[in-house]
Amino acid sequence: MDKVTLLSLSNDLKRITTSIERKSLENARRFSAEAQRWLKDSQKTDDEYLKNLLKKIEETLKRKDDLIKAEDCLMYSVLLQNRVLRVRGENGREK
Repeated sequence: MDKVTLLSLSNDLKRITTSIERKSLENARRFSAEAQRWLKDSQKTDDEYLKNLLKKIEETLKRKDDLIKAEDCLMYSVLLQNRVLRVRGENGREK
């Protein structure tokens, strides 16, 4: 699992949320395209939890840009960050 890729995906999900909330749908589409690229790179993992999470993110990115999508993107952004931090802790680094 590449932490930089997952954190980049998380960052783009937050940007999608912000763009939708500001009614900047063009930016939301641009960040969605970027998130799709990070998503493709992220799917090379053996972690079942992460695979399921990435599948849900992929489904969310395909939906129309509305506040429900924004809320889901924010939630998945936080879950990705938490997963990266958890894996770092399990590998004996920072906790």
